[in-house]
Amino acid sequence: MPEKNKSPKQIHLNNGTRLKQPVNAKQDHVLGNPEAPITLVEYGSYFSNPSHVAHEVIINIRDRFGDQLRYVYRHLPLPGHEGAKKAAILAEYAAATNQNFWAVHEKLIDCSSDGDVDIEKVAKDFNLFMPDDVNDPALATARRYVEDDIQGGRKSGALLAPTFYINNRMYEGPWDENSLSEALQGSTGYRVKTAALDFVRWGPSAGIALLVMVIVALVWANWEPYGTQFLDFWQKPFGFRAGAFSFDLPLIRWINDGLLSIFFLVVGLEVKREFTVGRLTKPRAAGLPLIGSIGGVVIPALIYLLIVPFGHLSIGWGTTISTDTAFAIAIIAFLGNRVPIELRVFLTVCAIIDDLVSILVVAVFYTDEISVPFLVAAGVVTVILMLLNRWRFYRLIPYVVLGLLLWFFLHEGGIHATLAGVILALCIPTRPPANFKSLNAQAQRVFKAETYFGATQDRGLSKHSIEMLNTIHDRLESPASRVLHGIEPWSSYFVLPIFALANSGVIITSDVFTTDLQLMMAIFFGLVVGKPAGIFLFSWLAVRLNIADKPASYNWRQLFGAGALAGIGFTMSLFIASEAFPVPTDFAAAKIAIFIASIVAGVSGTLILWKKVVPVAQNSAEAQSG
Repeated sequence: MPEKNKSPKQIHLNNGTRLKQPVNAKQDHVLGNPEAPITLVEYGSYFSNPSHVAHEVIINIRDRFGDQLRYVYRHLPLPGHEGAKKAAILAEYAAATNQNFWAVHEKLIDCSSDGDVDIEKVAKDFNLFMPDDVNDPALATARRYVEDDIQGGRKSGALLAPTFYINNRMYEGPWDENSLSEALQGSTGYRVKTAALDFVRWGPSAGIALLVMVIVALVWANWEPYGTQFLDFWQKPFGFRAGAFSFDLPLIRWINDGLLSIFFLVVGLEVKREFTVGRLTKPRAAGLPLIGSIGGVVIPALIYLLIVPFGHLSIGWGTTISTDTAFAIAIIAFLGNRVPIELRVFLTVCAIIDDLVSILVVAVFYTDEISVPFLVAAGVVTVILMLLNRWRFYRLIPYVVLGLLLWFFLHEGGIHATLAGVILALCIPTRPPANFKSLNAQAQRVFKAETYFGATQDRGLSKHSIEMLNTIHDRLESPASRVLHGIEPWSSYFVLPIFALANSGVIITSDVFTTDLQLMMAIFFGLVVGKPAGIFLFSWLAVRLNIADKPASYNWRQLFGAGALAGIGFTMSLFIASEAFPVPTDFAAAKIAIFIASIVAGVSGTLILWKKVVPVAQNSAEAQSG
């Protein structure tokens, strides 16, 4: 797609939060020491009231930092506002005709608070032509500079004015003077926060965190004499007592049954989002990844059962049915634009559905002794959660409390307690989209009232106004979205790495390759062969039977490559292996097979997807046939 045809939202989502257009001393408008250690770039608009307010902040900031700050102004006129664009062109026209840009800039920005600018008066004051004289070469130059600024801003993720960049990184905090000064000074807290945000936004980051923990666990487990101590540590019991009642579990169970429930809460919320407001709202759009993921469950399980004879090891078929989302997404991020966005969505949805199926498989096939009273109690709690959802009860506290009770009742009832995360995710309510126009009007009314009475300067906002703003903020996100945004980073960067550290430790010996070779082959071929074959075959059948549509942006080879990446089982495969193989030697063999299969699947998927596909025009029949 040509750059000029992209919408600002598309460019923002595709390019992140870095300044894509470097500061150019010959073209940019710069104030301050050219060699200053701090560069502040502003994308502003003369017809933007927030830009006018920010202008006063910038004046004070420049006075405070002096020679330590280089300030750069770029144009980002309000979209679709001809007056805003004319004002920007007028300022650039002044620069193109060797007049003082900053004098015209100050005149344009120093206007009434409602954001109106009398462009004709400013042009007359500086003896300039209005920006509709197409025959003047200087005006053509001015228009080109403004367009360059607009395109550079959009590429850098700037949607509206003002948007600030500090040393090439978008500043996303409040731009009152104190907050902006703290960011410019690079305080320890701000540096830690920005470094953490950069890491989290880096595509492979979650996969890297998992990989580090796997390596640590493997090295530690095989490091004499500390390996045995490392493995024994996870078996230490922890719990609490209340009178005659006690609840003790080994640390590994707290992680696998407790912490992993957070992961499945995230999985459930992601599935719910895709089916309610995401890419799976239309049946034919949902059909391909849904049917493909079914194939990615059925075929690997069949291959496992064909290799392993009926007996105590046959229960381990569940180790081959899941996909590790973190590792798969990390590789996709590494491949960059070699993987079309539609194929990324396909693989992500397949991985999420596989994880959801995996936890249902665990709940059905890997359960302890059933306790009917506790399961009845769990059923009652579930009904209450469903009623709260139906009644549109949006407070989160009852859901949290009932979710903890549900986890306990399921655990004591013999059903795997991580199922509580999925049930809770399905019951936490969503909301219809917010009416941003009315919410913005309400927020503006609050601030205008407070400013009028002088409260913001004397003692801050009143309690009533704070409550109103909290209500507005609460309405911007549904409870389901708020929970997902709040716990998703914890799931990716705490829960899963801790799980990997606790479950990846295995003492590698040559004996395991002989005593459990059949088991290892079943897991290996289930993941490496069964996953891509099942996803590809079922997806192809879905398209051929006209049940689902395949986007024209990727071909069948690329879909097979995505299926190969789905063979990276890891997290859920280890989890199910821990439930399926109580014998330590079997569990150790399963771990090693999962490690080897995941590596091979990742490498093979990368090689298949490495070759770029040049988009060509296709009619609908070609798109369906691949």
